[in-house]
Amino acid sequence: MFRKILIAYDGSMRANNAYDVALGLAKKCIAEIHVVAVIERAPEFAEEVQTESAVERAREHLQKQFAHLTTRAISAGQGPHFHIKTGHPVEEIIRVADEHRIDLIVLGHRGHGLFERWLPGSVSRKIIADSHCAVMVVR
Repeated sequence: MFRKILIAYDGSMRANNAYDVALGLAKKCIAEIHVVAVIERAPEFAEEVQTESAVERAREHLQKQFAHLTTRAISAGQGPHFHIKTGHPVEEIIRVADEHRIDLIVLGHRGHGLFERWLPGSVSRKIIADSHCAVMVVR
């Protein structure tokens, strides 16, 4: 069914739940796992040195989190591929999905209330609308 699964990861509890669901599904489908984390750039008016420093700190933090995710994946019989991108989350998640011919994108639900859930800025809504493949939102 699914040969390649992409998990959008931001370090939140919801992203960890989505990661666990995706690992279980990958094990059942014998699917390849990809994990993408996106670092958003600071506004353009920020100093370049500050921006690069913040991006580097975020990258180091994600590498540490990926080490923990690797341990969890290995215990589930998986060997995930990790991607750290810098840019707009929706664009980068979809770009990675396209580049790696992903069959399913799994992401965590932020748990907003009824009103906030349908605001136009929702990352999950935009990924559902713009993605070429199936999308699973995990609560």
